[in-house]
Amino acid sequence: MEVIKTISLSLMLSAIPQLLMAQDTFGEMIYSKVKTLFKLNAPTTVNLDGMTGATTQIDKKKQVEIHIYEDGQGGKAIKTIKMKASGENRWEATVKGDLKGKFYTFDIGKGETPGVFAKAVGVNGMRGAIVDMAETNPQGWENDQRPVIQSPADLVIYEMHWRDFSVDVSSGLKNKGKFLALTEPKAIEHLKNLGVNAVHILPSFDYASVDETKLDTPQYNWGYDPKNYNVPEGSYSTDPYNPVTRIKEFKQMVQALHKEGIRVILDVVYNHTFNIDHSNFQLTYPDMYYRKTADGKYSDGSGCGNETASEKPLMREFMLESVKYWIDEYHIDGFRFDLMGVHDIETMQQIRAEVNKIDPSIYIYGEGWSAGSCAYPVDKLAMKANTQQLNGIGAFSDDMRDALRGPFSDDHKGALLAGIPGEEESLKFGIVGGIAHPQVDMTKVNYDKKPWTNNPTEQISYVSCHDDMCLVDRLKASIPSLTDKNIPEKERTAELIRIDQLAQTAVFTSQGVPFILSGEEMLRDKKGVHNSYNSPDSINHLDWNNLQRYPQLFTYYKNLIQLRKNHPAFRLATGDKVCQHLEFLPAVNSKDVKQDCLVGFLLKDLQEIDAWKTIVVIYNFNKEAKEMAIPEGNYTIACCNGTIDEAGLGEVSGKEVLVDGQSALILFQK
Repeated sequence: MEVIKTISLSLMLSAIPQLLMAQDTFGEMIYSKVKTLFKLNAPTTVNLDGMTGATTQIDKKKQVEIHIYEDGQGGKAIKTIKMKASGENRWEATVKGDLKGKFYTFDIGKGETPGVFAKAVGVNGMRGAIVDMAETNPQGWENDQRPVIQSPADLVIYEMHWRDFSVDVSSGLKNKGKFLALTEPKAIEHLKNLGVNAVHILPSFDYASVDETKLDTPQYNWGYDPKNYNVPEGSYSTDPYNPVTRIKEFKQMVQALHKEGIRVILDVVYNHTFNIDHSNFQLTYPDMYYRKTADGKYSDGSGCGNETASEKPLMREFMLESVKYWIDEYHIDGFRFDLMGVHDIETMQQIRAEVNKIDPSIYIYGEGWSAGSCAYPVDKLAMKANTQQLNGIGAFSDDMRDALRGPFSDDHKGALLAGIPGEEESLKFGIVGGIAHPQVDMTKVNYDKKPWTNNPTEQISYVSCHDDMCLVDRLKASIPSLTDKNIPEKERTAELIRIDQLAQTAVFTSQGVPFILSGEEMLRDKKGVHNSYNSPDSINHLDWNNLQRYPQLFTYYKNLIQLRKNHPAFRLATGDKVCQHLEFLPAVNSKDVKQDCLVGFLLKDLQEIDAWKTIVVIYNFNKEAKEMAIPEGNYTIACCNGTIDEAGLGEVSGKEVLVDGQSALILFQK
């Protein structure tokens, strides 16, 4: 009942006339050399309590004002202009003359704001900046092209925070912690050598928690505290005071990656703002962007003190236009939606449909969960369980992740990688990409009791990401032998690398879209920190010296990624093809004795799909070698005991193979 009341109230409040043309709604500042036009979508009445609909007229003496400033911070306004009502909930003002280089704020009587759709800002994002956007384009920007992919399954997504990636002296990069780090040859060559073709960059819009005026003071944040959604973060630019610099340098980064065939995916955080009272949403149009519970309190499905209301017209339109803006202005190739489960299904469907009109290859995926209860029906939210309704939007597979390394809720509890049986069926569900497969017993899957994807391209396959322990730390926390000081360090490291390789082999030989955290290829650790969102560089940095310490790991990752790229059988785009060509093998030896912690499958009848007509993949999570029955025949070994060579590591014949402990075995027939 409470939920129903909340929905009714939301609809009632949303019925306030405000559905304008998007370009009109969000064209808050339109610059020319002879005049600048300011438009604002803000109430001509103020809602008193957000609940009853009681309103009061804006003070006619105050009205809505624009303040023009010489600088992005400090100083008094050099000009104040009263905006005129130009329609219901619409204000307008024109300032003659060339204002380029000046800054502005709106004020409806609740405090100054750059508006909800500022496209350029000054330092710390407190004031909008008046710029000629044409001057923000790097040379050759008009010729920048999106790297071509045929299917999302062809993506190899590398999640990164460029400060982590570049800040350590061992990186050898000049622009440490800056957008420009990813324009440098060493950075790009590393990504190319590894084989990734898409970088997922953590939030890059202007966020609240880093003071851009004090960059000499150690500060760190992942950036999940949005301030200005449509402007790059100033602390990642070489000059946060210059509004043009952050925009141009972000574009230079995109351009450099595109030239080398690497797509850029933006992490977007539309589900909440850094706070309510001082957010640009609230200072512009109070309560029209946020959800409230039936008792009038702000809902907190984000776990950050508030949640936005994507089902409300203004928020929905904002998300749609913001996504399209990043595509158009910054040539972004994909979006990862933070806590996508806070957003409603209809909004996500509309975003997918609008993006399809631009380029259907732009990939969209997100976290299919929320961080708390939302004041909106669960069956109407873009949760993982509702992925089949999202028309091609992907979601992260926590089923697969936790089947491999253990539950998110307990860092010290292991699973298959620790040699603990019981999650084999959950892993099989991940291997097929979350589709309905006749050989997957859904009653034994850890989190889902029914398939949640239509096609494997709607599943993100992964074992680690930024907001959790990295793989090394999780393995050390859940597998006692890796930290047992009675075992020589060399042996512990060798076991760690074996398990690490096995984990990623499961990810990259599964159907779906593979995803890895930056630094895993270097045996990265974060000193055991689970949530390092504001930890210092000493915790979050990548140690590039590890490439020399553990060269075998990088080589394995590189060869594994290339194996996937070379063989379309690992990248089947539809559920029908997976069911047709992927068959699980019984986890038994030739004597029909069941084997725990052993998962194998056959990719078959590949004559028109792959250069290999049959592929056998077996993961052995036990410490000791295990025998497993396979279809009788002659096979070439492509992967064995931590080595990959598609030319062949040897031959094997018969109806049974021996799989080394804590490793994968891949066989093929031509």
